[in-house]
Formats: sequence, structure tokens, C-alpha cells
Amino acid sequence: MSPNEFDRLVATAYAHIPARFRKRMKNIAMLVESEPTPQQLARGRVPRGSTLLGLYEGRPLTTRSVFEPFAMPDRITIFQGPHERLAQSPEHLAKLVEDTVWHEVAHYFGMNELQVRAAERRRRG
Repeated sequence: MSPNEFDRLVATAYAHIPARFRKRMKNIAMLVESEPTPQQLARGRVPRGSTLLGLYEGRPLTTRSVFEPFAMPDRITIFQGPHERLAQSPEHLAKLVEDTVWHEVAHYFGMNELQVRAAERRRRG
């Protein structure tokens, strides 16, 4: 899949986030990279031999103060290569991307990994 096509998948996944959440997302950059770097794998605490689908880097919304000065944007990075390797079909790829975007946005809103995984199970129904 071309990088532009994958970018569109990420944009579509972002658009599926309910507006009540999107309008609260301020000063955040949504990026797409082909593969995670060794530094990103380390920051994501990814075990050797595993991979990373997405990474949130920043200060969660729940820990911010109105008294803080301007900060650089938080970042959500979605990695194309790992998604493509895991996907079993174009539809599965779109679902993986949507799940990853939701996962990283949950971190932005202050959920830790255990909370995100529990919310994902509830979301799947």
C-alpha cells in the first residue's frame, strides 16, 4: 500500500473518533511513519522480537495544568509496516489502524495500558 493510501486509513480512523473526544484533543500531532525506530521501541517498552503499531508521546490530558506554559505538541505515531504485516486483508488492515488510533488517543486522555486494554475489550462488546 502506498504511504498516501495508508495516511487516508489513519485519517479515516481519526474521523471515527466521536466528536466529543476530538474537540478536546488540542496541541497534538498525528504522524505516520513506516517503521518504529529503536528509540521508539525502547520508549514503548516493546520486548525484543515484538513490534509497535502506534506510540503516544506526550503528557496525558489528565496530568496537565492550566498554569503550565506553552508546550510542544504531543505526538501520536502510527506505524505502517507493522500494520501491513499483521493484516490479513484490506478490511482487517483498516480495522487494525482504527483500533491503534483509538488505543493511542486513550493514552492521550490519561489511560494507562491496563485501562486501555480493558476499554478495548468493552468496545469490542
